[in-house]
Amino acid sequence: MPAFLGEMLSFPFMRRALLVGSLVALCAALLGVSLVLKRVSMIGDGLSHVGFGALAAAAVMNAAPLYVAIPVVVLAAFLLLRLSEKSRLRGDSAIAVVSTASLAVGVLLLSLRGVNTDVYNYLFGSVYAMSAADVRLSLILSAVVLVLFVLFYNRIFAVTFDESFARASGMHAGAYNMLLAALTAVTIVLGMRLMGAMLITALIIFPALTSMRLFGSFRSVVISSAAVSTVCFLCGITLSYLFDTPGGATVVLTNLAALLLASLVSFLRKKS
Repeated sequence: MPAFLGEMLSFPFMRRALLVGSLVALCAALLGVSLVLKRVSMIGDGLSHVGFGALAAAAVMNAAPLYVAIPVVVLAAFLLLRLSEKSRLRGDSAIAVVSTASLAVGVLLLSLRGVNTDVYNYLFGSVYAMSAADVRLSLILSAVVLVLFVLFYNRIFAVTFDESFARASGMHAGAYNMLLAALTAVTIVLGMRLMGAMLITALIIFPALTSMRLFGSFRSVVISSAAVSTVCFLCGITLSYLFDTPGGATVVLTNLAALLLASLVSFLRKKS
């Protein structure tokens, strides 16, 4: 096993994938707890589709993918948040409209440019996708996400559990909702290069659901979710390398196995 790990880590693309992926999995898990509890976790799916369209536009313009995708997806996060709160087109409907339109635009742009071979990697991710420049930018942005989450942890907790009370107590709940949406957007863009537009939402949803099966307090769920997400990502990428399977799909199935195991443990606890 040490020899196998040494061989895997000898490849620069695997080191980049493990480093960036672990940070993205950590950020996604921390944000995912609040999103799941607020019942807006599918916003991640909508934003990943917007990210697909932005990455396609970057490919057409021969621009750096992350520099194009991050501002576009952050703006889309604010738009979805506003549509959900103010428009007649609410909740899932707003997400469906924006996500499907963005996916269609992305496919159209790639087909017009004749880059059909890249569609699979955009949709399902690739461990070869991260360049050295992407890694540096990802490290900086992941650190920003983690620092902001820690700094505003108490406020995010308040907005997650009782937004009406938070507003009544003088807290600017809308601003913290926008912060949560922006951090989610950045995390999704960083992760979809590895996981793909169709699978990145799993890093937000699965670890939170797994931890909620095992723990009852918000802090315990957040800590557990971060640990589960990071371990599942590392195990998934390692299994992907070992058995030559798609990385994103293997990570998702590893998270699914953890969720099923946690559900079994929860069931046995209730029976005992």
